[in-house]
Amino acid sequence: MIERDLAPHILKAADNFGAVTLTGPRQSGKSTLCRSLFPDFHYANLEAPDTRLYAQEDPKSFLQSLSGGAIIDEIQNVPELASWLQVEIDRNTGPGQWILTGSQNFAISESVSQSLAGRTAMLNLMPLTLNEAQRFKSDVTNSLEQVLLHGGYPRIYDQGMDAAEWLASYVATYVERDVRSIASVSDLTAFQRFLGLCAGRSGQVLNYSALANDCGISQPTAKAWLSILEASFLVFLVPAWSGNIRKRLTRSPRMVFADCGLLCWLLDIRNSNQLRTHPLRGAVFESWALAEVFKRRLHANERRGMYFYRDQAGLEVDLVLETGGKADLIEFKSGQTISRNMTRPLSRLVDLLGEDYVRSASVLYGGEETQRRSDVRILPWHATAELAIEALNEID
Repeated sequence: MIERDLAPHILKAADNFGAVTLTGPRQSGKSTLCRSLFPDFHYANLEAPDTRLYAQEDPKSFLQSLSGGAIIDEIQNVPELASWLQVEIDRNTGPGQWILTGSQNFAISESVSQSLAGRTAMLNLMPLTLNEAQRFKSDVTNSLEQVLLHGGYPRIYDQGMDAAEWLASYVATYVERDVRSIASVSDLTAFQRFLGLCAGRSGQVLNYSALANDCGISQPTAKAWLSILEASFLVFLVPAWSGNIRKRLTRSPRMVFADCGLLCWLLDIRNSNQLRTHPLRGAVFESWALAEVFKRRLHANERRGMYFYRDQAGLEVDLVLETGGKADLIEFKSGQTISRNMTRPLSRLVDLLGEDYVRSASVLYGGEETQRRSDVRILPWHATAELAIEALNEID
């Protein structure tokens, strides 16, 4: 069991709330982390049919059997349990007595957050960031291509599993089980095709009409299915930055896959040679880098302030991190050779927004060197943690 960056935040939340609710994709390490942080707590997994039936038929007795501290896994399987938990917490059982986990964000939000408002801290655990994966002392983390192919699901690193085989099983299980339980999807084959088409658009601005047409489904169906991908933490959305806050809410966001290994698998990329010459290599690298920053922010319990920039003149910058009234601008380039073209969009945007607003401008690229070009610094691919931490320090 490696140390997870979210661990201190979970312990802090347990000291201040009657319950802690930890959500995230399946196999991101939620159960392992909770059981390591609270080793003396009772453990109940609502995936087990007998345990689930007990909780459904006699919730009061079920919770009483766990008194003194308990971890309840996959709480979304018995959503009505949240109302009974409210009663238990209000009996003043003390802070941090209930640790809840779940892998379906919508179901968790609809049940737990409503019934336990003000009583539970809501945290998210995503697959491993690069610095977390490095704690496994695996040679995989020494190579950019291998990092992109393996992604961040802990079991792949912990057990030295073949990434492609594990991810194939993960997708099959996800489609067959979670998709059916989250929403009524009658055509699983069409949904799998939709998942693959979304992979081909990772990092791009969302166009529901084009996505629906390519998949042969209606636009409302495309929106509903994308919501399923969000609910199960497979993708996240990066909104467009604008000086006008109202426009931020109306402009189309970018859709990004949260795990690059899964993204590569869906794109049929199976080895380093394929990845090096693949036409979507740049999009894969950008998706990985965006996900790295996104995961780090979530693991620091910071959910806001992450945007992309695009204007009518064609100027685009991959990431704008807005904190404390200032912005950090970041571009992602998969190439291994530094060139002047890498820094031009950032320099133009610094001029547009003004130096008083821009705190830093950086390029993260696929090479190993660090350089500075006038007002822009160029960082190697493994410096994602440095980029994310700097902005988070401004919040602290």
